[in-house]
Amino acid sequence: MSTPASPTNGAMPLSPRGVPGFVPLVCVVDFHHARGPEVEKWFGADDGRDPAAEYDWTLLPFMALSDGAHAATEDFSYFTLLRPASETESATSLFGISCTRQMDSSQLLVRPAEVTRSTVQKAVVVIADTPQYFGMLRERLSVVTNAWFAQREFTDTEILRRFQESLAEEKLRGTLNEEEDRDQYLGMSLRELVREFRWQTLVLLKCCLLQPKMLFFGSRCERLCMMQFSLISLIPGLLRNLQDSAGPDLNNYEKRLAKPTSLRTSDRNSLLSYMGLPLQIFGKGSLFGPYTPLQQLDVLADFGTKSYIVGSTNSLLLQQRDRYSDILINLDEDSINITSTSLKAALQLSVADRRWIDFITQNVNDTWDEANPGRPKTLGYVGSEEFIRLQFEEYLLALISSVKYHNHLTKHKDNPRMLLPDVEGDPSVDYGLDFVDAWQRTENYRIWNSHTDSHLFDIVPPKHPCAGGLTIDDVQRRITQQVQELHLDERFAVGKEVLGRNLAAGREKASTVFNKLYADMEALREAQKKRAEEAKAKENSEGAAEKNGASTTQQTIGVKAGAFVNSWAAWAGEKRKAAGWGRASTTNNESQSNRGGGWGSGWGRSSNNNNRQSSYAKMENNDSGAWTPRAGSTASSSTAASPGKPQEQRALNRGSLSGESMFDAAGSESGMSSPVSPRRRPLSGDAATPVPIASTPVIDAVVSAAVSVDVKGPQNGSTTVATAEATTPTPSPAPEKKDIPAVVVQPTSALAPEEDTPTPPLTPVPVAVAAAEAAEAQNVWGR
Repeated sequence: MSTPASPTNGAMPLSPRGVPGFVPLVCVVDFHHARGPEVEKWFGADDGRDPAAEYDWTLLPFMALSDGAHAATEDFSYFTLLRPASETESATSLFGISCTRQMDSSQLLVRPAEVTRSTVQKAVVVIADTPQYFGMLRERLSVVTNAWFAQREFTDTEILRRFQESLAEEKLRGTLNEEEDRDQYLGMSLRELVREFRWQTLVLLKCCLLQPKMLFFGSRCERLCMMQFSLISLIPGLLRNLQDSAGPDLNNYEKRLAKPTSLRTSDRNSLLSYMGLPLQIFGKGSLFGPYTPLQQLDVLADFGTKSYIVGSTNSLLLQQRDRYSDILINLDEDSINITSTSLKAALQLSVADRRWIDFITQNVNDTWDEANPGRPKTLGYVGSEEFIRLQFEEYLLALISSVKYHNHLTKHKDNPRMLLPDVEGDPSVDYGLDFVDAWQRTENYRIWNSHTDSHLFDIVPPKHPCAGGLTIDDVQRRITQQVQELHLDERFAVGKEVLGRNLAAGREKASTVFNKLYADMEALREAQKKRAEEAKAKENSEGAAEKNGASTTQQTIGVKAGAFVNSWAAWAGEKRKAAGWGRASTTNNESQSNRGGGWGSGWGRSSNNNNRQSSYAKMENNDSGAWTPRAGSTASSSTAASPGKPQEQRALNRGSLSGESMFDAAGSESGMSSPVSPRRRPLSGDAATPVPIASTPVIDAVVSAAVSVDVKGPQNGSTTVATAEATTPTPSPAPEKKDIPAVVVQPTSALAPEEDTPTPPLTPVPVAVAAAEAAEAQNVWGR
């Protein structure tokens, strides 16, 4: 094993000062509507001197005004410029930062004639010899540019002149060239970088070491440039040694580089320098252009350009990515596309690599603070910017130490005594043998290997920070990260919110429907209740009216019937007085009169008092239920003796009319003492069971008069009285409507008084009126 060399002065200092005598320049770039971007004025240069023309910076206006800068109110662009060699100085790289703003041309106090568009777009550019203090310079440049635009008078450039003088004064005092670790303040926050790209952050770092053609694309120019500065800042000391990054022909770093012979382990810079850091990825044949316009594509396609890291905001490069890139990093889509097959195989992460980067990613995610992404929410060291930077520094030191030991093993593979006893096998396997082989073919490896000691593994242990095979912890961590990459929490949160919103809306709709249904049911119930009450009230009123009407009708009919009977009684009384009816000559006659013969008892007197019969047909109830004339009666024989005369007769049923004639009823002295007999409402063609109806002498008299249809006077000295013919119980058809003749009662010779006195004429009885009134009374009482 070798020992550290004695101290010498041949080592290349880690942070060389800027170009001697170069003073920062400030210029204004304007967008002309006809000529395009052009430099308008310089500050810090001698009068009449144009540095753009002197150094052949023809692309400076296009680098200062990036494509798409008009879409933002303020945007920043970072780029590199090549300062050609002079008689006293060699060619070197310069770095520029521009702040682009725009405003409405109508707001200008004095509008020049060349301003023809609605907006004015200008950029203030600062050109310096190192980008390591661009983080501080960016804030100052933004304030100055905003103040200049607020004047609304672009001819007043006093504020820009004073800004350039302050930068030149700081340069002369050495403030801008102090030996400080200012590289950590430039570029994108490492926490944001790791959180955004996760395990692919290590892929990008290893890709930088392989020096392919890397193309970054993004619509925002500042984010595009900061991403690249953050990535190269992971290599310790590289930001302070970018003097050869502006062109593929520059190689000043290697020319001035010497192999270190001394080491102070207490000095970090001395340790890094002795280990060969920084790894110069921008040397001969390499180019670095944070923002590269389309006008610079010819440099990228030049034969001498072997590798580069460039960025563009023009989507035309995406259409030709296979020609201009081996790996494309799309920041708008957060995707990495490796087009080279050999590069893809070399960038496969090993188990130890994935375990290491997952450990960093988990610490960043656990301490993430949305309000302040650049600082852990625990305000601790784990997960901070310094933590991430030192983790990558440790990784690179272990990498170069393991590769040195890999070379040592290859050289002394047949001599076991040359192997380290505490190191098992080849530690470079944990970094991926494909990657190690590809890195050994790069230009930066050649420079590093030729300017470092072969036994660096004696200083730093040749072991991967997370060496070892796959364990269950690795599987669990991998699954956890894959679940986090799916953003299930966010998706579930959105889904839960949408589901909750839909459930709330559904619940509200359902409640509305049920409330409406309940209200409709209540309204229907109230309407039915109201209709029922109205129907009941109407029924009660109609019943009361019908009851009153029926009572009135009954009273009216009773009065009419009584008046009719009274008229009959009066008429019969007059006839009785005139003709002497009802006078009894014997005791039997008196007894007969007392039994109710009345005014009709004089009819049909015979000489035999015991066998006296009525002159009219008496009806007798037989067993069949029909009413038939009594055998031996005068009416029966009279009816049978005169078949030639058609007589209109009506069948009588037991329940319909009484067997007593009106004359029998009227023969009673009281006139109202007949017993109640069952009656029913007559139905046309119906022989159903009769309904019993209360009988009164008035109704019996009226109905008897109505039934007697045809009563004739004395014919050939005999008395004929029409009676009902004995019929069967079968219903008869409905009788036709005919004019019912009046009943005329004429006495026969047998009924003639003993004295030969002339018989007075009889007055016709109004039978039609009596029949109509009797039918109306029958209908009313039947209800």
